[in-house]
Formats: sequence, C-alpha cells, structure tokens
Amino acid sequence: MRDSKPELVLDAAARAARYLAESDRPTFPSAEAIAALANFSAEVPEGPTDPAAVLDQLDRLGSPATVRSTHGRYFGFVNGGTEPAAAAAAVLASTWDQNVALPVMSPVAAHLDALSARWIVDLLGLPAAAEAAFCAGASVANLTAILAGRDALLARRGWDVGADGLAGAPPIDVVTSAEVHVSVFKALRAAGIGRSAVRTVATDDRGRLLADELPAIGDRTLLILQAGNVNTGHSDPFAEVIPAARAAGAWVHVDGAFGLWAAASPSRRVTVAGVELADSWATDAHKWLNAPYDAGVVICADGADLRRSMAVDAAYLETTAERAPMHLGLQMSQRARGVETWAVIAGRGRSGIAEMIDHTCDQAERMAAALAAGGAHILAPVVLNQVLVRFGSPDADPAGDAETDRVVAAVQADGTCWAGATTWQGRRAMRVSFSDTSITEADVDASAAAILRCANR
Repeated sequence: MRDSKPELVLDAAARAARYLAESDRPTFPSAEAIAALANFSAEVPEGPTDPAAVLDQLDRLGSPATVRSTHGRYFGFVNGGTEPAAAAAAVLASTWDQNVALPVMSPVAAHLDALSARWIVDLLGLPAAAEAAFCAGASVANLTAILAGRDALLARRGWDVGADGLAGAPPIDVVTSAEVHVSVFKALRAAGIGRSAVRTVATDDRGRLLADELPAIGDRTLLILQAGNVNTGHSDPFAEVIPAARAAGAWVHVDGAFGLWAAASPSRRVTVAGVELADSWATDAHKWLNAPYDAGVVICADGADLRRSMAVDAAYLETTAERAPMHLGLQMSQRARGVETWAVIAGRGRSGIAEMIDHTCDQAERMAAALAAGGAHILAPVVLNQVLVRFGSPDADPAGDAETDRVVAAVQADGTCWAGATTWQGRRAMRVSFSDTSITEADVDASAAAILRCANR
C-alpha cells in the first residue's frame, strides 16, 4: 500500500477544523449520538482496514458524541478549554511523536519542556530556583510532591527511603484541611500514608482552613494546603500558616490544580498571598491555562528533593544532561507536554496570561450577579472562577436539596450550557466553573437565562 500518511494527516486536520467551526453542536451529546457509539465494533477486527476508513468512522461516530468543553458554555468539573495556539501545536507535536524522557531522545522536546517549566515558575511568582516538571495531571503532581516531601522529612531524620524502604521508618503525620481535594487522599495512600495518620482542620464558610485551629506541627509533619477550593475558589491562609509550619520543620505542600494560577494575575494574586513560601506545589496546565489534556505540573522549591525521590539509574540511561524529565517524575517515557504549554505562554505572554485569569473571573462574577438577580442563592462570595449556587431555600433542608437537583438536571437536559451538582457543607448546590477562556459575555447571559428558565419552570 502506498504510504498515505501525509494525506491522512491533512484529512484529520480538515476534520478537526470543521469540528471547531461547528458552533451549533450541543454542549452535551444527544442520546442518539451516544447510542450510535455502539456502531464501533466490539470485536477485534480479523484483518486490516483502510486507515482512511478508520479515520472516517472515528469522526462520523466519535465527533457527535463529544462534550463541547471548549466552546464557552461548559461549566463542569473545572475543565479548561484549549487555546488556539495550543490546539495547533498539539497537531504538530502529536505528529512529531517525541519522547521527552531524556534530552537525547528529542532535543526540541527537552528544550521546550525546560523552557515552559521555567516560565510557569516565573508566572506563578514562585522561587526562581524552584524546579518544575510536567506530569499527567494534578493528581500525579500531588503524588509526586508528597513522595518528595515524605522522603525529605525522613532524610532529615537520617532515614533513606531509597535504600531502606518504609518498613521501620519514623512515622509521618499529615495535617490538612477538611476541604482538601480527594486526589490528596489517593496520593497519600499511594505514598504509604493511611487516613489514620491524617489530622484534618475545620474550615470557614468559604472552605478556607482555620489557622487558629491548626494542631501541633513538627519536623515529621506534612502540611497540605489548598489554592482554590474546588467549590468556592477560596484559598487557605498561606501567609498565616506556612512560616510557622516551616519553622517547626514541617514540609508544606500546596494543591493548586487551578487556583495557583491566580498568582499570575496582578489583580487576583492577593487571593493566594504567601503561597510562594511553601516547599512544593501541584497545578495543571490543562485547566485554567487552557493547554490540551493532559498536562499537570509538579514544582519543588529545591529540585534536589524532587530528584531524590524520582531519579533512577541504569547503564543504558546514562546522561550528562542537567535536566532529564524522567528524573523529575514518575514516568520514564512520556509525551512532550511542554510543547503545547509553551505555545500557550508564547502566544499570550505575561499580560495575556493575566488577562485569561481576569476574564474568566469577571465572567464568573457576571454569572453570579445574574443568577442572584433571578432569585438564586450564591453560597460563597465569588473570588476567582467558581460560582456556587443553590435553588429554593439557602438553608440545609431536603426541599432545597431536591429543588437544586431538579434545576441541575433540567439545565443539563436543556443543552444551552452544562453545569454539575455538588454538596457543600451539607447542602446540595450547582457548581458553575469558568475555566474555558473562550467564554464571552453573550455565553454568560444566554447560560444564566437558561438556568433561570429551568429554575422557574
């Protein structure tokens, strides 16, 4: 068969362009589109199929069944959209198919990985010497940082996890917020730290850890804080908590999957004041930065702590490179995530990244104002890109819970926009997340009208 790879790539690019241009597609796929997925064969094909036919089937059956999280009216799960430069870079980078594990495997991937990682540290206002590395998402970034923190705390007590493992090691205790994200508990479990070692601290009505209720913290404590509560957008009081914790010898990690990016906006960084004082951070490029999935980022104030836990050694992997991504994270082979992130930052620049953050926060405030004017209850002041809404009674009661769930279901069925439900401090609520930078005021107004229309039926 004649090599038709260039023609296939051109065909795929044309189909992708048509997909982007089809602005009338619903936010969530129709029942018919989902049912049509059954037309994908359930059995392994017995022989080859023309690659062009494979691509056609993928587009014909797959495209209608996608969730349109990149067209301005998707408000679910803090899912970011995709910057145009990043979407285009992803097409080219996937065709390159580079492995960024070692610089010798791809000089361009290694260069852009290091450059975009350094840019992220700069944009977030973190210590200039901090080391950042890409990974599959903030869940993996949390795990990576927790492993680095665990090993650093034990190393300070003379215990080498790499040599001696965890059996018999001095115990590590964890202090965190009662509102900490569930991915943190998954990461702790993977790091060999069970729930019985975790002490949780109460939060206020916005989801912020109460600094005056912190328990005793010492030199075997891993303190995990949060930048951007997943329901309210509010952050823990870093400036009040971190200095004393570090003075006591604790390791301070900040889970900032989306909220950490507030630091890139001069007008919003006050919401995360003091976050730069921590030992490690986790964030995503595929949320608020609007890079394609998946792209998480782990950052350690001291790169040596990251390498202690992540570096490996084998004769065939010898390298003199100062920075090899495989020595900074859990993966060895890994795609070149830094390419798309580089494209976002190169295209937007410092002021453009700040504008991304400010724009989505402004639209969140616009949505909250419109819903409140229509009789909905906003459960927490909007400080970033999260709007928490309740219908019926604002108090914790079954009728308000039922009414809120009814409105959420009606909004999802309506199709104008998509938002999900959550439970916030004992009350059911709708969570409206603004992470796609393509959203416009017209999108907000149409979506707010649809939500209120569903509420008033």
